[in-house]
Amino acid sequence: MSSLHRLLLSTSLTFLLVGCETIGGWFDEDEYDPTQPVELTDIKPTVKLNRSWSTSVGDGQGKGLYKLTPVLEAGTLYIAAAEGDLMAVDAASGRKLWGASVDFIVSGGVGKFGDSLFVGGADGLVARLDAANGNEIWRATVSGEVLSAPQSNGDIVIAQTYDGKLIGFDYETGEQRWAHLSDVPVLTLRGTSTPLIVENFAIAAFADGKVLAISLDNGSIAWEARVAIPQGRSEIERIVDIDGSMATQGVELYVASYQGRLVALEMRAGRKIWQRNVSSVSGVSVGFGNVYVADQDGTVSAYLRNGQGVRWQNIQLGYRGLSRPTPISSYVAVVDFEGYLHLMSQVDGEIVGRTRPDGSGARADMIADGNRLYIYTNNGKLMAYDVATLD
Repeated sequence: MSSLHRLLLSTSLTFLLVGCETIGGWFDEDEYDPTQPVELTDIKPTVKLNRSWSTSVGDGQGKGLYKLTPVLEAGTLYIAAAEGDLMAVDAASGRKLWGASVDFIVSGGVGKFGDSLFVGGADGLVARLDAANGNEIWRATVSGEVLSAPQSNGDIVIAQTYDGKLIGFDYETGEQRWAHLSDVPVLTLRGTSTPLIVENFAIAAFADGKVLAISLDNGSIAWEARVAIPQGRSEIERIVDIDGSMATQGVELYVASYQGRLVALEMRAGRKIWQRNVSSVSGVSVGFGNVYVADQDGTVSAYLRNGQGVRWQNIQLGYRGLSRPTPISSYVAVVDFEGYLHLMSQVDGEIVGRTRPDGSGARADMIADGNRLYIYTNNGKLMAYDVATLD
């Protein structure tokens, strides 16, 4: 299957997964659609979400269904927009520190290490930029679209491509050191999980439902673990992509796949600690002794980190295309496809606060820092919200 056909199919699948208010119009009034997004009901808020500041960053995620996530370091947010705009923003005030641009469509970003930023391009590029001003230091050509943020440890830069490769580049020169190629299923969803650098290994998740630990020295495989097993008769039923963000806590790694599982792995050897049946594309997060995941059916679950089951589940946001759950203070935040930000209690999952930052939604992972939450919406609004209990 050509890349264009895979792109069109994965785009269509993604559209169906997140849901749309107009879908109901395709059916007769008497025909029930079980995947229709549920209508929101009133809540009794106990928490305020106060917008501290807001700024615009180009066209945001653009039209490519990208998931460009900002990075926060030392009080500065670094952001990229699909059309090539780059910006550094003071996290406290929202003041623009600098702005720059690149001459290619940005499809993956932003990664940061030391004095450098890293972004990936839709036409098969990986670029290292100066974090002080956004100027380009080097660029390297790869064989496919880069849909997640390249990562670095100051010696090597790793980037994952949509055609199943994980590539290591020299930090100083951008020369390729090694490449690992994984098998790509006939059909995949549009996206790749952001690889992690842990000690001397790159940990990357692939569209075949596997997670690999790869040596940064030479690209050899240290271990591999299967998160999901393709099942079903059709290629659509057999899709088991791992596209969402992975999470770590101590020596444990948490990964969720589409039409597969949430799995806890021991990172030194890839040993499976526990698993639960889950279907998620937004990824997982950790906090308050829980592992949080939003299922494609809209269920938000808090699984006990020790593997002893579910602490709570919230089913009030059915089929609303939820973002990756983000722990903040004593709460968990998710954004739905209509742009509503929901705040849940980490104790029991009750929705305790709600606001609507932007009707375009927010695919990018949110960033929590203390009681402040940073949201980068699909149409390019970067916002800071402060969480406070109601008097």
